[in-house]
Amino acid sequence: MGQAPSSTAESNGREIDLRLWSPVIVAGGESMALGNVVAVRDRDLTGDLPDECLAHVFQFLGAGDRKRCSLVCKRWLYVDGQSRHRLSLDAKDEIFPFLTSMFNRFDSVTKLALRCDRKSVSLSDEALAMISVRCLNLTRVKLRGCREITDLGMEEFARNCKNLKKLSVGSCNFGAKGVNAMLEHCKLLEELSVKRLRGIHEAAELIHLPAAAAGSSSSLRSICLKELVNGQVFEPLVATTKTLKTLKIIRCLGDWDRVLQMIGDGKSSLSEIHLERLQVSDIGLSAISKCSNVETLHIVKTPECSNYGLINVAERCKLLRKLHIDGWRTNRIGDEGLLSVAKHCLNLQELVLIGVNATHMSLAAIASNCEKLERLALCGSGTIGDTEIACIARKCGALRKFCIKGCPVSDRGIEALAVGCPNLVKLKVKKCKVVTGEIGDWLREQRRTLVVSMDSDETEAVVVVDGEVETVVEEPRVVQAGGIVAEIGSGNSGGNNGGSRLATIRSKLGFLAGRNLVTCTFRRWSHNDNASSST
Repeated sequence: MGQAPSSTAESNGREIDLRLWSPVIVAGGESMALGNVVAVRDRDLTGDLPDECLAHVFQFLGAGDRKRCSLVCKRWLYVDGQSRHRLSLDAKDEIFPFLTSMFNRFDSVTKLALRCDRKSVSLSDEALAMISVRCLNLTRVKLRGCREITDLGMEEFARNCKNLKKLSVGSCNFGAKGVNAMLEHCKLLEELSVKRLRGIHEAAELIHLPAAAAGSSSSLRSICLKELVNGQVFEPLVATTKTLKTLKIIRCLGDWDRVLQMIGDGKSSLSEIHLERLQVSDIGLSAISKCSNVETLHIVKTPECSNYGLINVAERCKLLRKLHIDGWRTNRIGDEGLLSVAKHCLNLQELVLIGVNATHMSLAAIASNCEKLERLALCGSGTIGDTEIACIARKCGALRKFCIKGCPVSDRGIEALAVGCPNLVKLKVKKCKVVTGEIGDWLREQRRTLVVSMDSDETEAVVVVDGEVETVVEEPRVVQAGGIVAEIGSGNSGGNNGGSRLATIRSKLGFLAGRNLVTCTFRRWSHNDNASSST
């Protein structure tokens, strides 16, 4: 009663299903026909798709789903292997017997990562040579903890993988000879990252470009040196590579002023320099100031740097767009240096001040002169209060993202942001003891399109992931005007590794399952805004 006849619907559904099938001979050599439609059984409908289309579909799958798909049939196994361009292996010595069959299947790999933990024996030179012979199209290689690989193994690898563009090594035992072999044979190398390379010691030979590639003919664009005992052996490489755009030196021992003086000859094309926890003084900063093309500069925890060095940089590097300063509470960088930045660096778009006791005088000058300033972070300063925040709110019309952390700011200073900074889209206030949760709710009511993140909005939990203690911060989603939901900190900078790590943490935190978990950091701002900052 009240039901329509089902025969039409059923027949229409049956006909739709049957139209997806192609004629095929079934048991006994007879076709199974229903009306004018011939049915099919056990027909792989993806057989009509070209291998290229099937491979394109596989690219949208995660690692687990892709592995399961490769077990469906021989064709899917073949297509998965031929279209797999990125491969990461647990580089223990036990997998050596399987390398031949593994790379027979994955012979189109262009990006390879070999990682081995400290307690295991890693792959040796022989294994690396076998991989280089079977993967001639490698463009990116990452080696982590491969302590059995020597200079000879790296040289053989370099001879076979001449198309390599990016090399990242860490916690390995080979030395300068291996690095020089890569620079000699991999003429297309663009990025070199070296971390904790144990083979580089005081008696190591200098690392440099081959004579034929020296100067402007080199393709090397980026060098990153981390936690090296004798990183000064890279001085000839840094000094003679005129095509170098990015230089990062982080937590390396020794005096680095001389290295910086070698690059500050007025002919450098460097546009990005990161200095972190180094023995660098104003002499080094003055040398950097001769690199007039610098657009990004990080001076992080370098206690010998002062206002004098920063003034030299500001006066000569007028293209500066991103400036990060961590003064480490030494009070050697303050208003004097920042006033010079405000006067000369009119293209500044991002400014991060940590442990720098800036006052109203310098911040007002920056807010007035740097009209393109879009991202600002003020952290751990005892001199930044309500007056300074009100000044920023009144004068920084282009500001889009603002972080205040560990400063003596009260609700009164936050109130000024209700009418100031008309382009502000994200505000983060952390560890400001006088600021209450009520001001955050009030500000959201006043500016419904503004994403506000405060201490009262978070739930912290401590978990153990892979033997490491992790502090996890859960931030709720904020509803904006029009019903739009914005997730605080949901940027793309984490990458696949960050996503998998958060997935692991979610599985260990039942009470936070299914919610947005992020680590408390403001550094992702610049990654999310690369497109807007490059203009």
